[in-house]
Order: sequence, then structure tokens, then C-alpha cells
Amino acid sequence: MSRKEVLFIFKNELSKYSPEQLRHIPGEGVWSIGQMYDHIIVVAHEYLDNVEICAASNEEQSLGKTMAGKKLFKDGGFSPIKIRLPDEMNAPPNNSDGREKLAKRMEEVISRLEHWEAEVTLINPNCKVEHGGFGWLNAKEWFDLVGMHSHHHLRQKDELESYLKKEM
Repeated sequence: MSRKEVLFIFKNELSKYSPEQLRHIPGEGVWSIGQMYDHIIVVAHEYLDNVEICAASNEEQSLGKTMAGKKLFKDGGFSPIKIRLPDEMNAPPNNSDGREKLAKRMEEVISRLEHWEAEVTLINPNCKVEHGGFGWLNAKEWFDLVGMHSHHHLRQKDELESYLKKEM
């Protein structure tokens, strides 16, 4: 499944949630579906910002990925486990956007992704930006990370939908 296909799944399925379902927090430490969407969008923009930084850079970086980064890219995605960031990096995502606003924001991500799709392979692979867990990534790797990260959240979406079926 391509990066864009994953984002289109999220965008197209927004219409099936009521405003209450989007904002419903099923328990302590669990996000609502709306918060998951917000997280995916914010992170995708952050990763695409790093694609832009790589594209604008003339400074080459010889350092590479961490062991975790090497494993992630070798496997082609995240392991099917829940990942919890350290508390200082784990502020709850926004839970106030409705379907229309989330759909518009998702469309903006898709548009940026489409813009960089053809360009990303032309960017010097030695111009990199550091990721806190995965090491130094080039534009193509940041671009691919958008899809890997979004795809990882498909499992979370299924889990959150199962809570809705039980609770609402």
C-alpha cells in the first residue's frame, strides 16, 4: 500500500464518524480517533518539513542512521507494537477538530506528499536532518517515513473503532 493510499484511507473513512465518536476518549492514556488523526497529520507535516530542509541544504552529512533507524528501513515499517514516547514528547494531540477540518488538513498533507513525490529522488541523498530515534535521514527517507508512520496507525484506528462498537 502506497503512502498516498494510506492517507486516502484515513481521509475517506473520516465521514463514518460522528462528532461524538471523533472526540470519544475510551480510557486513561488512550487517544480519541480525532487525536489519532491530528497526530498523523502533525507528524506528516513535520517529516515533510524535513524533506524541504534536505532539499534546501547544500551541507552534506556523513553520519547515518541509528540501529533502530537501520532496522526500521530494513523492515520497511514499524513493528506491530504500541509505541509510547517519553512523557516530555507525549503531549495529547488536539481533540477539537471536526470531520471537515480534519479532512481539509489531511488533504493538505496529501497535496504536499504529491508535490514531493517526483522531486524527492532528485535531492542530494547526503543532505540529511537528524531524527531523534532513527539518526540522520535524507529527504527520501523522511518522505518514506510519512507512509510508514501513517501505516503504523492503521492498527490503532482498528483498535479505537473496536472501543466505539463496545461503548457507544
